Amino acid sequence: MSNGIFGIGLSALQAAQRGLLVTGHNISNTATPGYTRQQVIQSTSDARATGSGFIGQGVQVDTVKRAYNQFLSKQVAQAGTESSQLETYFSQMKQIDSLLAGSIGGSGLSPALQDFFSSLQEIATNPTEAASRQSMLSNAEVLVRQFHSMNSQLDEIQEGVNRQIENSTSLINTLGARIAKLNETINMAESSANGQPANDLRDQRDELVAQLNDEVRAPVVVQSDGGYSVFLGGGQPLVMGSQAFQLTARPSTMDADRLEIAHVMGGSSIPLKEANLDGGKLGGLLQFRNEIIDAVRNGLGRVAIGLAGTFNEQHRLGQDAQGNLGGNFFTTPSPVVAASTDNTGSAVIDAEIVNYRDLDVSDYRLSFDGANYTLKPIRNGVEGNTQTFATFPHTVDGVRLNLASGTVAAGDEFLIRPTAKGAGQIAVAVQDTGKIAAAAPIRTSAPATNTGTGRISAGTVNAPPPTDPNLQQAVTLTFTSATTFDVSGTGTGNPTSVPFTAGGLITFNGWTVQITGTPKPGDTFSIGPNTNGVADNRNALLLGALQSSNTLAAGGASYQGAYGQLVSLMGNKTRELEVTADAQAALLTQTRALQQSEAGVNLDEEAANLLRYQQAYQAASKVIQTANQMFDTLLEITR
Repeated sequence: MSNGIFGIGLSALQAAQRGLLVTGHNISNTATPGYTRQQVIQSTSDARATGSGFIGQGVQVDTVKRAYNQFLSKQVAQAGTESSQLETYFSQMKQIDSLLAGSIGGSGLSPALQDFFSSLQEIATNPTEAASRQSMLSNAEVLVRQFHSMNSQLDEIQEGVNRQIENSTSLINTLGARIAKLNETINMAESSANGQPANDLRDQRDELVAQLNDEVRAPVVVQSDGGYSVFLGGGQPLVMGSQAFQLTARPSTMDADRLEIAHVMGGSSIPLKEANLDGGKLGGLLQFRNEIIDAVRNGLGRVAIGLAGTFNEQHRLGQDAQGNLGGNFFTTPSPVVAASTDNTGSAVIDAEIVNYRDLDVSDYRLSFDGANYTLKPIRNGVEGNTQTFATFPHTVDGVRLNLASGTVAAGDEFLIRPTAKGAGQIAVAVQDTGKIAAAAPIRTSAPATNTGTGRISAGTVNAPPPTDPNLQQAVTLTFTSATTFDVSGTGTGNPTSVPFTAGGLITFNGWTVQITGTPKPGDTFSIGPNTNGVADNRNALLLGALQSSNTLAAGGASYQGAYGQLVSLMGNKTRELEVTADAQAALLTQTRALQQSEAGVNLDEEAANLLRYQQAYQAASKVIQTANQMFDTLLEITR
């Protein structure tokens, strides 16, 4: 009997001791990241049947269990990866917001635009003043430098994003390898411990999974042996048991300045769709790059190219101080066409802007299936409606595509970026103040001997920029009646009895005039070269009017308006991300608190457990002491 009591006391002593060990382990790991509170699971030993009934045999410790809730842990991982993505997106977005917000201050793009057109107004007021012309050239250089500066800052931001993508990819690979190693270690440890859970190792693995989800969304599938298999959003495996796979960040086949993520398996790497790499820091970086960097770069580029192109068109309609037709005032950047490095054909695709007003902020992906071409606009990382055509040339949003040379093979792809290089490559083409075409190249007149009330307008040069060699040839309109006139000197024949309507447009040789009133037979009107027209400001006025004209976005926005839309869009996006990121961070805090209420270490609770196990230990010791005294008494009786 004493042996039975002794055994019961010993089992109680061992259970209390293990309880003290586990409690102490909990207390010591209160601040350990990822640690889950542990508890002793015990049960009664099998009772022994006697004539008096079943007599208990004490207690046994079955296992040490984690207070782990898989559902709550999954919720924390989900909230964590969403919060990490939004926080990363927002932190990058603040750079763009600062870039654009700074540009509306005293030295940004908006003031530079305003100063440029203000100096143009000075030329219109004083077209003969060399100082006014020099001021315009200087302000044009300032405007161009501001475009270049903003483009350079975008380049720096993109380079920073590329470095972070590389770092995130490397960290994902490291975490995946450590999870795979822990899978192997846990399996070996639990096999040698007769299936008892390796709690601390499991905590370490769960903490690595949480860190992995901070980088990218990585769902976990628990295998039948308790091992973890980790997958990316598109189903690509990152960890399978003790085997880890790798990701690599490499230059895109379509754009060497752009990194793409590829999955490495079996010695080959397969590019992953960026839409499948959401969540975490990597997802935030990719989303920021697709939705913001490209949008801002293309938006700035459209303003730069639209300004250069439309300003050049009007400038070429004028006449400079030497009496020559105006040339290009700005150097207009050309679209960028990149062929995929995987192409098997030799085709070179050429892109040319033919209508600046129709320019969009989209990029375009061109592919060939062997019979037809497919063109997909890409805006903010999202593909738009597909266009299909069989032959070149093909025009889309003011850009004409053509096959410059070579042949296209089935499967070949090309990336067309009409405005991407606009802000970085715009330049001032005019360096001589005398080359500013402030005047109009034609002049109209009517002799004082006319007897009718007819009045001729100053005349305008027809767009597009003149190619008619007879533009500045002297032309005379002689009225033969109140409703007809003859033309002489057109260079292409001398029409007679041309119908006339007061105020109607009269066009020859690339110019247009209007005659109002009622001319009488014999009245003449002359249109000829604007000789010695240095003081003429007609083209300067038309150039200045471009500032407020809706020359971009298919006639829906001015230069300043298009830029203002970009600034407003980015500002609203920044505010939206700030609110969303804060809300998601609060949700993550709440979810973690809920998880920690079940899995975290509560020091007050552990202190109570210490007292409870201490008292149990003392009581068990008393049982053993009593059994020992009973044994000694029996020995005394038998002597």
